[in-house]
Amino acid sequence: MFPENKIINEIFNIENEEQFNKIALQIFDFQFKNNNTYRDYIKKLKIDISKIKHFTEIPFLPIDFFKTHKIISSGKKIQTTFRSSGTTGMSRSEHHITDLSIYDKSFLKTFKIFYGKPDKYIFTALLPSYSEQGSSSLIYMVKKLMQISNKPDNDFYLYNHQELFEKLSELEKQNKKTILFGVSFALIDFFEEYKLSLKNTIIIETGGMKGRKKEIVREKLHKIIKNATGLKQIHSEYGMTELLSQAYAKQANKYITPPWMKILIRDTNDPFGCLPKGQSGGINIIDLANLYSCSFVETKDLGKIHKDNTFEILGRFDNSDVRGCNLMVV
Repeated sequence: MFPENKIINEIFNIENEEQFNKIALQIFDFQFKNNNTYRDYIKKLKIDISKIKHFTEIPFLPIDFFKTHKIISSGKKIQTTFRSSGTTGMSRSEHHITDLSIYDKSFLKTFKIFYGKPDKYIFTALLPSYSEQGSSSLIYMVKKLMQISNKPDNDFYLYNHQELFEKLSELEKQNKKTILFGVSFALIDFFEEYKLSLKNTIIIETGGMKGRKKEIVREKLHKIIKNATGLKQIHSEYGMTELLSQAYAKQANKYITPPWMKILIRDTNDPFGCLPKGQSGGINIIDLANLYSCSFVETKDLGKIHKDNTFEILGRFDNSDVRGCNLMVV
């Protein structure tokens, strides 16, 4: 029997690579046996799984399978389904969740690692595309953070920019710690129209233009926000519908993962080969919180890992859908 409760506890208490490797191999074995789509894909690759001894050798499932197949690694009842935001006419990824408590553990522990307890902050959100399309894992996360924060000033804003401007101005005058989660195109619209000096507010940008504007490099986006606010750093969140974990960057393009999530860079000429630090390639993600779907996801993002183990997003493969969080193209 697969010790599910024990594994869930171990996932969120990983302290070193040896523990990560042990749990990753256990989860891979579980998912190979219980996820029909993942197992069929590996068999078609003619991979001998008995030779897999390290997490870097585990096959990664292409992310588009979340659009075309039901990716589930258990016979449990689906509690909810998260869907990617997408743009008009685009097929949306679906991530079927059989245990929401795992997602709660993942994003709450990650948030505490990077920012401390949620009840220290007031949360504001400028996430119109996610709010409008529904079934968003990001909206779920921010709502939960607001519930835990339990502050009367917590709120979502769609296109009511004047109200957001007044609220942020008021919170600044009161010296209240505030976090603003914002999708890129909405942040540009807001900060091109409004200027305000921010000292107590952290801005966390997430998501691309969602077809609303021409994609721009992240540095340009951050420059627009910095010029409008006086902030020295704009934070970023890197996550996606197909994952239950996020990475955060408190400095531009210096993303850090929680201990149960790893980024590997694959060779664009050899999809089964991993590249060393400093070299650019496709991003593969191990998210051990994806226990009941697939923890090993091959994305369409391009990036590289720095010597200090932070990673950078460089863009996307050609002809890829523009989707997910923080997928700026260069």
